[in-house]
Amino acid sequence: MKTKKDLIYAEECYQLMGLAFKVFRELGFGHKESFYQKSLANEFESNNINFTQQLRCKVKYKDEEVGLYILDFLVFNKIVIELKQKSFISSKDIDQLYRYLRATNLKLGLIITFTKDGARCKRVVNIG
Repeated sequence: MKTKKDLIYAEECYQLMGLAFKVFRELGFGHKESFYQKSLANEFESNNINFTQQLRCKVKYKDEEVGLYILDFLVFNKIVIELKQKSFISSKDIDQLYRYLRATNLKLGLIITFTKDGARCKRVVNIG
């Protein structure tokens, strides 16, 4: 049986979700995704969290660039965060984050949604 201590980057995720909740409490529901992103970046800075936003990630095939992904955030140099402003997380959202994880060769991503009922989080683990 998995316990919280067995979860990958559990402490970091707990901290990140706390900041997402803080942003939601301040802004509330119904704003543009970019407003949540700017607010969360502000919280990362205020809490001395190492992050990059709008990170461009090249996808290559045989040393040739074939595409580009733009990540909302890379936090602690190991967790990808994708923000959404909607009431649910779709399989399309999960697939999108999983592609980001494969492209960056990272192990964990978070989809953070800002819903009318609060901030929600979905962990996506790159098992490949």
